[in-house]
Amino acid sequence: MESWLKPLFDAEGMRGVDRWAIEERGVPSLELMEAAGRAVAEAVAGLAPEGPVRVVCGKGNNGGDGFVAARLLREMGFDVDVLRLWPGGELRGDAAVNFERCGGDLVEGDFASRLAGSGAIVDAIFGTGFEGAPRQPADAAIRAINGCGAPVVACDIASGVDASTGEVAGEAVHADITVSFHAAKVGQRVAPGKRHTGELRVVPIGIPAGAPDEAVAGEIDPAVLSLAPRRGAHSTKFSSGQVAIAGGSRGLTGAVRMASLAAIRAGAGYATVAVPADLNLVFEIARPEVMSVACPGGDGCLVPASEKAVLRTFERAAAGIVGPGLGKDPGSFELVREVVAKIEAPLVLDADGLNAFAGRLGDLASREHPTVLTPHAGELGRLLERDSEEVNAHRLAAAREAATAAGAIVVLKGDDTIVTDGSRVAVNALSAPALATAGTGDVLSGITAAFLARFADPFTAVCAAVVGHARAGLDAAERVGAAESVIASDVIDSIAVGIRPDGPVE
Repeated sequence: MESWLKPLFDAEGMRGVDRWAIEERGVPSLELMEAAGRAVAEAVAGLAPEGPVRVVCGKGNNGGDGFVAARLLREMGFDVDVLRLWPGGELRGDAAVNFERCGGDLVEGDFASRLAGSGAIVDAIFGTGFEGAPRQPADAAIRAINGCGAPVVACDIASGVDASTGEVAGEAVHADITVSFHAAKVGQRVAPGKRHTGELRVVPIGIPAGAPDEAVAGEIDPAVLSLAPRRGAHSTKFSSGQVAIAGGSRGLTGAVRMASLAAIRAGAGYATVAVPADLNLVFEIARPEVMSVACPGGDGCLVPASEKAVLRTFERAAAGIVGPGLGKDPGSFELVREVVAKIEAPLVLDADGLNAFAGRLGDLASREHPTVLTPHAGELGRLLERDSEEVNAHRLAAAREAATAAGAIVVLKGDDTIVTDGSRVAVNALSAPALATAGTGDVLSGITAAFLARFADPFTAVCAAVVGHARAGLDAAERVGAAESVIASDVIDSIAVGIRPDGPVE
């Protein structure tokens, strides 16, 4: 895995690490469970709960962690109730040992009444091996936990969340704090699981150094930005890379302007836009830094007659973008499908450039140069011919499917932006609510194209663009004063800070 990716494990990867520590390095499994439970107990103690702590335990190792946490919290002086969902006779291994040390009541019937007045809840029902939807009695217990109003600390992962995918098939705990053992899990960084995680605290539990690298994904570290080539004394606008952009239609000229300016702010030597001839004056007046090519053809939009002019614009481009402000004219879609196959440069497809390939992802697989798709859930749903709700329920799987079908790098946008080429997976963990406004997707396209022109490796370039974009959003919110007041041009103004290796980190 790239050095700038922080490992994210799935369930099988964590099982492998545990086996290695226990079987090859001789670490007693009870010691690992003791350390895990202690970390949870310390997290609960830090909340200074006013009222009894209720520890809700399942019958696997996650329940064992809960029994340890309960015993240690009692030793710290807290009033603790241990509530079991299954009879003690169903417990096995280390969980059974720690149940004997701690004890606890089997809860049957109305679970909500047992949680009333809680000062804090410890969720120790299911661990990282869980998948599917919780069944009785766990589903009722989870509903009661979510409804009791007390802060919730989850052991390793919020119960009901699939640690390998982030998917939630039924009831799932909404944790305020998740104490993740040894390493972060994929399901804690990918929605909808991310929204159930709360504050994520990754803690060591005694697994020795040198554990096998079983990570299946990575969290993008801002250190990736240090790999961007910097301008020097002998740099020119040509060596910094030209970005070409095709798009624009009547009423949607702003998208092209934002993408082009973002590309220049992100380091491109210059940007050229191919736009409808009858709208060209808008670009000539609006942005003196951006060159424009007036493309003949339709009434306020690009159409097949614009093809030669568009392709000439891309002839010397180090990277390009197709789609910002394009509009949904059928002729525009026809043009996009024709020129994308002929452009000989790394290419970002965004907005209606994506919609031109709805249900036709396979048409992109024959491109010889790198292709980057930057959809939100609705656009990815159209590409895959399914509802956006289904995409959001299976975000990682949907992104990988699209990347494989198109032979492309997919950037599935969101608070958990996923970057994947079908095999490698990277996730942006920086939360930047300021980016939830119109036009910021165009800004991301511009940064991405500029980085494709500057970086040697496309996957690295895209990951750097995603994290730089998020950091620009954070800086814009701080500078403007509120995330809700940020507009896309504010994010452009913050690109210089966002792409610095020492830029703001949440």
